[in-house]
Amino acid sequence: MLSRISFFLFIGVCGFFLSACNSDLNSAKPIDLNENVQVETTKGAEIIYSDSTKVKAKLKAPILLHFKAAKPYYEMPKGIDVVFYDENLKPTSTVTSDYAIRREHEKTIELRRNVVAKNMKGETFKSEELFWDENTKKFYSNQVVSINTGQATISGTSFWALEDFSYYEIKQGSGPIQFNADLDSTATATP
Repeated sequence: MLSRISFFLFIGVCGFFLSACNSDLNSAKPIDLNENVQVETTKGAEIIYSDSTKVKAKLKAPILLHFKAAKPYYEMPKGIDVVFYDENLKPTSTVTSDYAIRREHEKTIELRRNVVAKNMKGETFKSEELFWDENTKKFYSNQVVSINTGQATISGTSFWALEDFSYYEIKQGSGPIQFNADLDSTATATP
């Protein structure tokens, strides 16, 4: 008697799991096996970004994978090192990360893990995520960022910056604030 109950219980449990698996399989998106994605691999890649024949940035990557798909993209699994230049070819900022991916159609680069950016003022920006929008020439992140100004460290929940990091805005920032000593001594801060 006990073995019959165990048998029916086993059949019921198997039926439950099979029906659960079936509904998941039905909702899964089909994979297009006909698309033949070609991947080109480049070691020691160096890419120069220019605008109207003027060099704007130089990107170096130990490994560059170019996926030639319907939506082509470049993956840099060993990270990147980017230097941005002004119109006189003087460096204005640098950005490094342990991983990057560039989406060709969107003209964006997503940087992940140990992202560090530096501007010519000596300020250092650190985050685990940073996006570079080539169209707007801005960087942004929705992850925690810390900025070392040389005098203090400021942190925030997200931020955006111009391409050369000369101007940036932080959301929900915290850290010490220094006031200019030349300000009128009668000025007061209001909460």
